[in-house]
Amino acid sequence: MKALTFHGNQDVRVDEVDDPRIEDPTDAIIRVTSTAICGSDLHLYSVLGMFIDEGDILGHEPMGIVEETGSAVTDLSPGDRVVVPFNISCGDCWMCDRKLFAQCETTQNRDQEKGASLFGYTKLYGQLPGGQAEYLRVPQAQFGPIKVPEEGPDERYLFLSDVLPTAWQAVEYAAIPDGGSVAVFGLGPIGQMCGRIARHRGAGKVYGIDVVPERLAMAGRYDIEPLNLEDHENIDAALRELTDGRGPDSVIDAVGMEAHGAPGAEFMQKATGMLPDPAAAKMTKEAAVDHMSALLACFDSVRRGGTVSISGVYGGQLDPIPMMQIFDKGIQLRMGQAHVKRWTPDLLPLLDPENGDPLGVEDLTTHQWPLDRAPEAYEMFQKKRDGAVKVVLKP
Repeated sequence: MKALTFHGNQDVRVDEVDDPRIEDPTDAIIRVTSTAICGSDLHLYSVLGMFIDEGDILGHEPMGIVEETGSAVTDLSPGDRVVVPFNISCGDCWMCDRKLFAQCETTQNRDQEKGASLFGYTKLYGQLPGGQAEYLRVPQAQFGPIKVPEEGPDERYLFLSDVLPTAWQAVEYAAIPDGGSVAVFGLGPIGQMCGRIARHRGAGKVYGIDVVPERLAMAGRYDIEPLNLEDHENIDAALRELTDGRGPDSVIDAVGMEAHGAPGAEFMQKATGMLPDPAAAKMTKEAAVDHMSALLACFDSVRRGGTVSISGVYGGQLDPIPMMQIFDKGIQLRMGQAHVKRWTPDLLPLLDPENGDPLGVEDLTTHQWPLDRAPEAYEMFQKKRDGAVKVVLKP
């Protein structure tokens, strides 16, 4: 089969690889019909290559058709249309019983001191083949895959794999008061959906902060007030001016470790990437390689007694956190990988065509390209060219 594989820093290629096969009774094989590129894939593309081997298959936002199931998979049949969550969970361990699916103890990577395994996401999270391929082996298929209707475009359901549950959890964790205000830093796919979900769930005012004109324009279509960071010398002051001098009730960081505006962190990322893989891995795990500008702006902007919700991915151990400011302002913090299946019951009704498209899921994808063009798509997405907000690959 064809699959997108890693070959080095900013070097991904579509190769011919072996087809996956059933390895355990709880496995399923799906034929991938759509698979998206995530912002966190860019971390692998340009920052975290020391945790990937050449030839590893990338991608963790797939959906498709069930081709084959293991003997323990009784709720799926060949021909079923399914979305595959990015984290792999068993559904019945201690953590899963508490709906902490991103910490599943069955697939937890204890040797790396990390949570549940993820598709296509490094040695830290299980080193399992990803979904940017023609076929995918799905472990724990007795629980994970989400069956969706046969009708409708893939893009109506595809984002159940990551974008929608990640954004829903970010809004849940943000604890926005009914009718209150929230600022979303970063208007990539997660930030776009954070803003839309916040409005859907009763936020009175949503501010979206970014520097990319196409992303700001997209947010503006959904009653999100766009603020171009380049137009404001102090974004925290601008947000306070819009919120009676206090700042937003809640702030969501939908940017993470690759925020702009941090030349020191950019130097560290590039320098770390030039080290041999063992040394680079140690430096990344034990030191700081994150751009902190977006997160620091969240702390500056949120009102006293407010909440900062972090959905952007961070990787450094020694990142400087302004603890005096956080303590003095009484800021509440929540963060973490999305517990995908926890939020599926909330999201599925919003995707029912009879309910329209309240979250605009069919207005998120900006590019649909064949899998063969995946290397070009990664470069375009990383450089934010051609209005790229969400790229979907069609194997």
